[in-house]
Amino acid sequence: MDSSSDFVVVANRLPVDRRVDRDGTVSWTPSPGGLVTALRPVLEEHSGAWIGWPGTTTAEDEEPVTTADLPHDNGVTLVPVALSPEDHEAFYEGFSNATLWPLYHDLIVHPEYRPDWWERYVTVNRRFADAAAAEAAEGATVWVQDYQLHLVPGMIRQMRPDVRIGFFLHIPFPAPELFRQLPWRRQVLESTLGADVIGFHTPDSASNFLLTLRALGHDVTVEPEIGDGATFIRGARLPEGSPAAGTVEVDGRTVTVGVFPISIDSAQVNAKANTPESIAAAMSLRQRLGSPKILIAGVDRMDYTKGILHRLEALEMLLDNGDLRADDVCLVQVATPSRERLESYKQTRKLAEQTVSRINGNHGSLGHTVVHYTHAGLPFDEVVALYSAADVMLVTALKDGMNLVAKEYVACHSDGSGALVLSEFTGAATQLTDAYLCNPHDRESVGEALLDAVRSPAVERRRRMSAMWEQVRTHDVHRWAREFLEALG
Repeated sequence: MDSSSDFVVVANRLPVDRRVDRDGTVSWTPSPGGLVTALRPVLEEHSGAWIGWPGTTTAEDEEPVTTADLPHDNGVTLVPVALSPEDHEAFYEGFSNATLWPLYHDLIVHPEYRPDWWERYVTVNRRFADAAAAEAAEGATVWVQDYQLHLVPGMIRQMRPDVRIGFFLHIPFPAPELFRQLPWRRQVLESTLGADVIGFHTPDSASNFLLTLRALGHDVTVEPEIGDGATFIRGARLPEGSPAAGTVEVDGRTVTVGVFPISIDSAQVNAKANTPESIAAAMSLRQRLGSPKILIAGVDRMDYTKGILHRLEALEMLLDNGDLRADDVCLVQVATPSRERLESYKQTRKLAEQTVSRINGNHGSLGHTVVHYTHAGLPFDEVVALYSAADVMLVTALKDGMNLVAKEYVACHSDGSGALVLSEFTGAATQLTDAYLCNPHDRESVGEALLDAVRSPAVERRRRMSAMWEQVRTHDVHRWAREFLEALG
C-alpha cells in the first residue's frame, strides 16, 4: 500500500455500518457518533484515512472486506482490518472487554487474566499498527483511539519514527493499585508511551496514569494543579486552562499527558431537537405515555457500569415509601443491547428486568405502567424526542469516562427546561456541575437527587439547565478534537 495519508485515525471500528438487504446486496452507511463528526473535517482537509474493523468477522475461507468495497467519501479513505471469529472472541470480547474493561471500571465485575487472550490482543494490535504504518505519509499525524488498541502507539513508533502519534483513552484509567494487578502492565504502559501525546477525559484518569508510571519507575513530572489524586466530588469544577497534566521522559522523548474532556456536536443535537418534527414527536410521546406529571428517562447501553439497576431500585424506594406517587410518574428506560455473549452482561440484564417487573407489578395498574422498558437500540431521532419530552434525565453510571447522554440531554433543553440527575462518578460531573449530583452506589443519594430535581422551584431548575447548556454549547466535540490536535502539533 502506498503511504498516502497525512492524517490517520486508528479505532476499533470503522465509521460505517454494514447493511445486507433481503436480496443479499451489501451496502455501507455512515454510522452516527461524536468521534466521526469531530474528525471528519480534519480527515477531509488532510487527505485522511480511518483504519478499523468493518464490524463483520471473516472466516478463513472467506474474502476479507477491502478498501475497494467501502465508500470513499470526500477524499477520506477507509482501511478495514480483518478479524476472524476467534480474533473477535479473544481480542474484543476477551481481553478488551472481560479483562481491561472491568479493570478500568474499578472491578465492578472481576477481570479475567488469560494468557491466550493477551496473545491474541498483541496479534490484533499488530495488525492495526501494520495498517497504520503502511497508510501514513511521511511525517503524518496518527491518532489512536481507546483501550482496545493500547499497544498500537509503541508498535507504530518502532516502524515509523517519523510520524506524530496521539493516543486517547475514552474510558477511565484506574487507580495505580488496581492497574498493577494486570499481569501485562508494563507492556501495556510502555506501548502506550509510544505516543507523543496521551489524552484522558478527567484529571483523575490522567493523575492515575502518571502515578502508575511513577510507581513502576518512570521519570514523571506532574503539574501542580493535577496533584497526586484529583478527585472531584459534588460539583468541584474541572480546571480551565492548559490541558497538560504532566510529562514522562521515555528514551530521550518527552511524552505529554493531558486532560481533554470529549463532548458532542451540541449545535447539531440542539438543532435536531428544535425541528418541528422533533417537537411534535416529543409531544406525541408524552401523550402515548398518558401525559404523566413527571416523565423520567434513562438511555444507556445494557452494561453493568451504567447503574441501571441502581436507579430502578432508587425509584422503587421512593414509590414504596410514598415520596413519589405511581400515578404521577413514568420512567422510560432504553437499554441498548451490548456484549450479550458475556455472562456478566446477561446477569445485568436479568436483574434489571426482574426489578422492572417487580415495580410494575407492585405499583402499576391496568391503566398505568410505571416503567416502560425496552431492550433495543432506538434511532437517534427517537432518542432526541425522548430527551426533549423528559422532565428528568437519570444518568447513574457507577463509573464512566465521560457519558455523552448527559450532554445530549442538556443540548435538547437550551430553553432551560428539564433537570439532570448525574452520577458523581462520570467524567461529565466535572463539567456539568449544576446537575443534581448523586452517588449511584447509595440509593438514598439517588432518591434525594431525583426528589430535588422534581421539587426544586422552576427558576432554580432553569438556572441549572441554562448554565449546563452554556457549558455544552461552548465545549463541543470540535473544540475537543482541536485542542488535542493542537497539543499533538
